[in-house]
Amino acid sequence: MSGRPEQLFPLFAGLETLQGVGPKTAEHFAQIQVTAPRDLLFSLPYSVVDRRRRDTIRGLELPATATVEVTIGRHRPARAKGGAYRIDVSDQETEFQLVFFHGRSRYLEAQVPEGSRRLVSGKIELFDGLAQMVHPDHMLPLEEAHDIPEFEPVYRLTSGITQKTMFKAVQSALSRLPDLAEWIDPGLKQKRGWPEWQAAVQAVHAPASLDDLQPDALGRERLAYDELFAHQLTLAIARSVERAQSGRSSQATGKLQSKVLSALPYRPTNAQGRAIEEISADMAAPRRMNRLLQGDVGSGKTLVAFMALLVAVEAGGQGVMMAPTEILARQHLEGLQPLAQDAGVVLELLTGRDKGKERKAKLDALARGDIHILVGTHAVFQQDVSFHDLRLVIVDEQHRFGVRQRMELAEKGQRADVLVMTATPIPRSLALTQYGDMEVSVLDEKPPGRKPIKTAILSTERMSEVIDHLRRAISEGRQCYWVCPLVEESEVMDLTAAEDRFKHLRAVLGEGVVGLVHGQMPPAEKDAAMAAFQTGETRVLVATTVIEVGVNVPNASIMVIERAEIFGLAQLHQLRGRVGRGTAESTCLLMYQPPLTEGGRKRLEVLRESEDGFRIAETDLQMRGAGDVIGTAQSGVPRFKIADLERQADLMAVAQSDARALMTSDPSLTSDRGRAARVLLWLLRQDEAIRLISVG
Repeated sequence: MSGRPEQLFPLFAGLETLQGVGPKTAEHFAQIQVTAPRDLLFSLPYSVVDRRRRDTIRGLELPATATVEVTIGRHRPARAKGGAYRIDVSDQETEFQLVFFHGRSRYLEAQVPEGSRRLVSGKIELFDGLAQMVHPDHMLPLEEAHDIPEFEPVYRLTSGITQKTMFKAVQSALSRLPDLAEWIDPGLKQKRGWPEWQAAVQAVHAPASLDDLQPDALGRERLAYDELFAHQLTLAIARSVERAQSGRSSQATGKLQSKVLSALPYRPTNAQGRAIEEISADMAAPRRMNRLLQGDVGSGKTLVAFMALLVAVEAGGQGVMMAPTEILARQHLEGLQPLAQDAGVVLELLTGRDKGKERKAKLDALARGDIHILVGTHAVFQQDVSFHDLRLVIVDEQHRFGVRQRMELAEKGQRADVLVMTATPIPRSLALTQYGDMEVSVLDEKPPGRKPIKTAILSTERMSEVIDHLRRAISEGRQCYWVCPLVEESEVMDLTAAEDRFKHLRAVLGEGVVGLVHGQMPPAEKDAAMAAFQTGETRVLVATTVIEVGVNVPNASIMVIERAEIFGLAQLHQLRGRVGRGTAESTCLLMYQPPLTEGGRKRLEVLRESEDGFRIAETDLQMRGAGDVIGTAQSGVPRFKIADLERQADLMAVAQSDARALMTSDPSLTSDRGRAARVLLWLLRQDEAIRLISVG
């Protein structure tokens, strides 16, 4: 796969090769990530202007956009400085004026001389009973009139680029459309009624009505599918490259697992049992496991993860569990310690803090195989860390692991199995986008004994009641999180800073009772504040959202979230899951600043009604859009230019099964359809995939 197919060359040529694009314009285009003609093809119009010709503007309901042939009449230059330059014009039945501010007489006299005929198009408004077209969008001699389409697409622009420039450049790019072989499965294409690729691209740039701009317009839907299919094909290729590297078979004996299960005070849920079986089967297979374990807050991921680690140990090897921060690594250690004691296996922690002799002793024990299970931060992946026989790597998905990192990670453990855990319930369409190369196990039941959390919605005007409630709870020995939205006061949003809330609560509840933790603190201070809360030294922890990740304080039974209306649903759900971990009844108070918008109220009510993270995530996706749900910037979710993940979720699932099917029947993509699919990957700049195929 040496390089880009020749038939795509014209689409990847320099922008200056297009009509009306010079070096300066090309620079402006680069600001909206348009660097080649193919980028223009995928920059779709978001609106359309009806520029069908009319004989007269008489009888139009103004204001309206009209396109009409006129005879140019008298020019009336501005009388005073800053006044308007007006030109009288007449169509077949009536007269109106063209109006220009800062109009230069010499230019206008040359462009539209008195007595000439012109096609003008623009917005007509009534002003003092007079119809006027201020700054027409188009003013053309009749022989050039065909330059204006009847329906003019409207594009997103950047400074230095006008609609006219954009339209011309797109038309010029369209004139180079190559005839490409079909990469979509013929049965699917027929069933959906989708046009050929070339026809689809032409159609989306020539909308004749607002309906043509909807995601379900056939041309748009086809191009959206192309995008999703190319993305899923990339993941499918990554998956087949991963699978081609033989893994190792780790057979569970059940010896250690049975010790843990018999020591548990309850039976695992069906969901946990199912996940453990799926993982054990993957580990026993000769291929490398690449599985995602998705579970809501409190669904019992720790037990499943530990059982998987035991499979590695039972098979004579080692397992490692990676966490993004030291606090979380310590928590995993605490969570796993009692289970490790039941099983009689050696569990150890390795973080960046381990230095000198201590570190060396741990490394030697690891290399000898005396440590069975290692919990650590990414310090685990430094050069000098070597395992005796690493068989399973578990990644706690708080640090987003993209496909590339997943591949690197597996290199470390000589072909070790990989299990990624995430506590964020992700709607299925997004899970496919982000983890399409992985198999997925879902924990969708809560273990017995977890009490439901009461959720209430209150206005900030009832602050004093909330504080009284806290005072009572503290006197009963309970603890509370108080979450504030932002640390530094920003002028834009009048948000109560965490600092102010901290001082206020300290004044009311007493010194030494209240702790503070926020993003701008040095890590050591943050750890100290967290530790004081974990040991129960402080009773109330005022925090920005830094606490949403994994902190476990079973004695904390109240969660107050200020300005809850500006948080995402998934984030609120995660925060709420920090309480309800102990024996006490827990409450979550969502405080909003009135007035609450309709949408804001709806979102908070979803939380009050449901504790099901998957349902909440689906609602969040519908209400806010994909980018926000997972914070696109850091999530590794690709930004699609045409596909709309909220409204076309079903297409993503089709794309995944189609891509996997094609890779199974034609792993080297050498059949006719396979070769067409390679062209699609080049067309959509999926270079990584292309590199993988050429390697594979």
